[in-house]
Amino acid sequence: MAPVNPQATYQARKLLQYLTAVGGRKIVTGQHTQTVAMEEINEIKKITGREPALRGFELLAYSPNIRYETGDEDCRTEIDENRNTLEQARDFGRKGGIVTFTWHWFSPIGGRDKSFYAEKTEFDPEKVLQAGTAERVAFYHDLDVMAGCLKPFLEEDIPVLWRPLHESEGGWFWWGRKGPAVAARLYRLMYEHFVNVHHLNNLLWVWNCPLKEGYPGDDVVDILSRDVYVDKGTKTDYRKEYEELIAVTPAGKPVALAEIGILPDMDTLEKSRVPWCYYMTWSKGFVMTEEFNSHEALCRIYDSGYAVTYPAGI
Repeated sequence: MAPVNPQATYQARKLLQYLTAVGGRKIVTGQHTQTVAMEEINEIKKITGREPALRGFELLAYSPNIRYETGDEDCRTEIDENRNTLEQARDFGRKGGIVTFTWHWFSPIGGRDKSFYAEKTEFDPEKVLQAGTAERVAFYHDLDVMAGCLKPFLEEDIPVLWRPLHESEGGWFWWGRKGPAVAARLYRLMYEHFVNVHHLNNLLWVWNCPLKEGYPGDDVVDILSRDVYVDKGTKTDYRKEYEELIAVTPAGKPVALAEIGILPDMDTLEKSRVPWCYYMTWSKGFVMTEEFNSHEALCRIYDSGYAVTYPAGI
């Protein structure tokens, strides 16, 4: 499968081809890292002797409209913990790791504390769609800043799984406040700006919503994904969630578990071959304790012949 961007780099094309082929044959292991210390990776390596092939990095500290001085202690701590993640991501990409980004985007105008949450800002995403509004100007200003942050990855020929405006099916983030259809239109604006203005041809575009009414279109999506948090102790291959996701489009896009709390059960997954191309476990307590995933479950994943660990050898 070719990327939706006709000008996609060779390395981006190669990564998408790999992920398309791997689904149903194996699954790429992934882990989100919440801080520059990346303690989750160290914990996984200590327990299993291996590392995930895919690593998620947080970009919230690069949001232009952070109100650091007026944020509460929790907000300031999270910002401080996430500084310099771009440098770490580039280093991992240089070494052959698969890089994906999560951007908890502080609202482009106004807001307080963690203003990526809808309850912490009055920012109206629907006004971005209207010409001449302050919201639209601020939206594009932030895109230009983030494009500058991503440009070094293009210059170093590092492909990136770019997953913006995630979880738009919920109203908890400002971009989902007016529903997933509005978020999908914002995503399309971002795609057009990043591709046609900034020529970020190393990005693979990952859409993150399981609802058909919120799908931005086959022409701007490389990978379908969703975030799933099931009950503790659940043993699953996430088949139900897969079937719901592929109902969004008949285009046969690769599919991914972009965020999960509970690891897939490898015995079940290896038998069912539900074609997830990768998963990414969320950070901190989801892997740093055994509250959600036991050490035994981690070892079953990382010891399995069905799992792709670092380096993937793409």
